[in-house]
Amino acid sequence: MKLPSTKPPVQLVIFDMAGTTVADEHEVEACFAQAAADTGLTVSAERILAMQGMGKRQVFDLLWREQLAHPTADTTRYVERSYGRFTEVLEDHYRNNPVHPTDGCLETFAFLHLLKIPIALTTGFYRSVTNIILGQLGWLDDLNERFEGTDESVIQLSITSDEVEEGRPRPFMIQKAMQHFGVTDTQAVINIGDTPSDLLSGQAAGIWYNLGLTNGTHTRQQLEPYPHYYLLNSLTELPEFIRSI
Repeated sequence: MKLPSTKPPVQLVIFDMAGTTVADEHEVEACFAQAAADTGLTVSAERILAMQGMGKRQVFDLLWREQLAHPTADTTRYVERSYGRFTEVLEDHYRNNPVHPTDGCLETFAFLHLLKIPIALTTGFYRSVTNIILGQLGWLDDLNERFEGTDESVIQLSITSDEVEEGRPRPFMIQKAMQHFGVTDTQAVINIGDTPSDLLSGQAAGIWYNLGLTNGTHTRQQLEPYPHYYLLNSLTELPEFIRSI
């Protein structure tokens, strides 16, 4: 890939949540698997992992179409039952278990604050569970009713998959974040996530610095085949990456 002749300074960093900025020991997959089992949907752990980062309602729709072996079937009642059960299990988990930032996350946020680079979080979660997670971390406190922060807030924007036309791997959450901050140059944006869908959405949005994170839900070997500019071992490496560009 040819490098751009001029590289503008970074104007925005867009982070995924679970596995990237929020520690995830595969509990989201476990919640998804439980909801699937409870509602009669058969799916392997490998298949669930492969679709991490995507909007969960969309995932249930895809999986039910596969199980029914009828791509044009009306899956609405199946999807709603599975998705409803998933929201119950997931929200119960995050309400009743500690939530922690990933290794290097807070230090990286502090570095970006010093440079006055805004931080946007995107997620395949829906808004209500996202707020539970942000609240557990103390990151919700300074956000307004549109989930926008100030320069002093831990994050400056939160976007969920149910607030755009389609979630990942489509580019709409990234595009919404760029529009919010008035950033038009895709070479001035870093998109970072730990799943294939994170990288695919970055590619779809035309993000130059499309970064994978290999200490989240997916390994380096699992992320390597997907479009990326660079793969980080952890968020502790992001400040040095930004200095290098």
